[in-house]
Amino acid sequence: MSPRIETRAALGRSSVSVTPLSLGTAPLGNLFRAVTDREAAAVVAAALEAGIGYIDTAPHYGLGLAEERLGRALAESPVESPVKSPVKSPVKRADLTLSTKVGRLLRPLEPGEEVDGQGFVDTPARARVWDFSRDGIRASIEASLTRLGVDRVDVALLHDPDDHEREVYESGYAALDELRAEGVVGAIGAGMNQSAMLARLVRDFDLDVVLCAGRYTLLDQSALADLLPQCERRGTSVVVGGVYNSGLLADPKPGAPFDYAPASDDLLGRALAIKEICDGFQVPLRAAAVQFPLRHAAVASVLVGCRSVAEVRDNAAMFAWQIPDTLWSALTEAGFLAVGA
Repeated sequence: MSPRIETRAALGRSSVSVTPLSLGTAPLGNLFRAVTDREAAAVVAAALEAGIGYIDTAPHYGLGLAEERLGRALAESPVESPVKSPVKSPVKRADLTLSTKVGRLLRPLEPGEEVDGQGFVDTPARARVWDFSRDGIRASIEASLTRLGVDRVDVALLHDPDDHEREVYESGYAALDELRAEGVVGAIGAGMNQSAMLARLVRDFDLDVVLCAGRYTLLDQSALADLLPQCERRGTSVVVGGVYNSGLLADPKPGAPFDYAPASDDLLGRALAIKEICDGFQVPLRAAAVQFPLRHAAVASVLVGCRSVAEVRDNAAMFAWQIPDTLWSALTEAGFLAVGA
């Protein structure tokens, strides 16, 4: 078993802190394929046993299913977990940082209306409604608290506001800032799959944290050009998701996905070349992928989505792998890491 994670970092200037390895729950919402309630509960238990003290979720994930499953797992539901751990002091709820997201409200389906899973399968019969208004954000938080079975979440993030920038500037940020001032949440921010708009939001607003998925990895360091310098200047923390770029950096082979689409031959070649360098240092590619973002001063945590106990344990082992500085130097010299990465 890998050593338990003991360290934490504050999010911006807030009182909220996170562990450097964190759990994403999109797979618990049946992303691409279904998992059972039992498997979902086991994933959460394994994460806590590994010392992962930050879990992120969202209404979008399985149309509320991920939040519901996470809530049941944290409440120690009667679903028996197959995880048998010798760890005597797993993360306690009081020490667990929870984040969820706003921007999509959920409603029951109308008669005859079909579920739009958007990549999630076997979901509840609900529909998503975009809403970054003050009332919509407050309603989203209240609904998330109900699904999670908790009285508060620590972090609230504007979720995928790519096509809703005007609403964020007119009402979305102000609504989150109000919730933070009232103590309803401890930290606020935004989560997206791009870095440019996140950089603008960090520049213009007092955000504690941003969640940037897929844009600061061994294959894509575009966030280094805009978001990360802005976060350093403003004292905003970064949580990096998508460190495997949806699969290519976990297992580079023909047909492997990059950002949820089949990787091009060029990207596959780059991933294989990076793997060859890692192999020369006896470092698994997955270990380099999960640890790389944390080398930047602005990055507080790396978020990994897991759908099984085996994946939780593998990610924890990759996070604990001892990587020599010479590997990073070799990757830089080979042109795979940007200067300053």
